[in-house]
Amino acid sequence: MSHVAIVGAGFAGVWSAAAAARVRGESDLRITLVAPGEHLVLRPRLHRLDPGWARVPLKGFLEPIGVTHLRAQVTEIDTDARRLVTDDRTIGYDRLVLAAGSGLARPALPGAEHLFDIDTDEGAARLADRLRGLDDYTVVVVGSGFTGLELATELAERGKVVLVERADVVGPDLGPGPRPQIESALSELGIDVRLDSTVTAVDETGAVLLDGTRVAADAVVWTGGMRASRLTLQIPAERDRLGRLHVDRHLRAADAVFAAGDVAAAQADPSHHVLQSCQFATPMGKAAGHNAAADLLGVPLVDFAPDPYVTCLDLGTAGAVYTTGWDREVQLDGAEGKDLKRTILEVIEPPLDDTEEILRQAGVQSNGVSG
Repeated sequence: MSHVAIVGAGFAGVWSAAAAARVRGESDLRITLVAPGEHLVLRPRLHRLDPGWARVPLKGFLEPIGVTHLRAQVTEIDTDARRLVTDDRTIGYDRLVLAAGSGLARPALPGAEHLFDIDTDEGAARLADRLRGLDDYTVVVVGSGFTGLELATELAERGKVVLVERADVVGPDLGPGPRPQIESALSELGIDVRLDSTVTAVDETGAVLLDGTRVAADAVVWTGGMRASRLTLQIPAERDRLGRLHVDRHLRAADAVFAAGDVAAAQADPSHHVLQSCQFATPMGKAAGHNAAADLLGVPLVDFAPDPYVTCLDLGTAGAVYTTGWDREVQLDGAEGKDLKRTILEVIEPPLDDTEEILRQAGVQSNGVSG
């Protein structure tokens, strides 16, 4: 009996499992998803600091489609022997989908243990607990990328926020397209923006900035930079600067290994690689899971073909901004953008306890074509 193993239970992992189950049909192919937790955590919701809203029970997604969930942490991948090693067992596989995700690139600075983050539901819960009950908190948010901006604008509704950015503009990686809307929102919300700066030290009462200025704060939150899971180091393939595996159009990274989500540097189009986001992780998962199972069952493989790139950045009570294309041309902002953001945060949640609907969605590739 052939076996597809999937490592990771983020968007890419769960949709890999569903796509593999759809291809399996009536065959005896076994599918196992290996991840230590019992939830899919919807990271795009974590800036709201409501971890319960960000958790989706894996049982309600995997059991209806006949996928085994092994609650374990993979510590080693032996691609020669085709096996995974956890802290208490060894698991053989015939095809592997590595969807182990990414983690925050944490800084080595004095007092780093005092930093907060919203990289995980546990991190968001820790920050929420710290701020709960405070009448007028002050929070330093380090980094004005997607996560930093969404968190800063969310927190500004209830307290003072100092946003620290190393570059000389806010949202440097987002480009000039949405910057006027971002700057307007930050001004409207009274966020204190410190450019050309960063945090050099942290303690329980605040942070020291690059110029020696001390900012008193109830919490200092680090949002800068993501790195692919270190499990990618155990795959014999080239990696990019983020540690992501280079993959082909079928998302194959190495012999018998496919990769999806934040661990894969796939081509989104001839000129761009995917970004580490659920927008790409979901269709990558569907393609990788399909191909891992199809490779064993003699079914045609599919190309990874995502929809054109878009963004929708939440800006708290100032609304949101929706852009299209890699130049991020603004299409909606303010209240209209906010309505779209609310819709997105709802539709990213996968269906539960409905075999037919889970498998149906698993067969709908990102380009809207049902397989």
